[in-house]
Amino acid sequence: MTPPQFFKCLSDDTRLRCITLLQKEGKLCVCELTVALALSQPKISRHLASLRLCSLLQDSREGQWVYYQINPELPNWTTSLLKNVLATVESTKLFKDDLQRLQTMNNRPDKLICC
Repeated sequence: MTPPQFFKCLSDDTRLRCITLLQKEGKLCVCELTVALALSQPKISRHLASLRLCSLLQDSREGQWVYYQINPELPNWTTSLLKNVLATVESTKLFKDDLQRLQTMNNRPDKLICC
């Protein structure tokens, strides 16, 4: 992955919001991101596919759920950038609202059943 590819992948607000939540939470499924970002499932899925294609995310199936997480094999230079982005974005109202919606979501997959 080159720096231009990395920054192009994160240049969209929705993709940046997904990445920051995943950086904070570790792994999430589509239904959790849908609730957190208050966006439709097709829109979230499209952005997750884009992030997977540029190798920023990886997915894994656990039972009926597909979870997304930041690719642990990203180049070292991306790790510090993602940490800095998270530190900056965490203080924004938009991120706080996203995180609040996620934390108050009923029936999260790791708790019960959703979607």
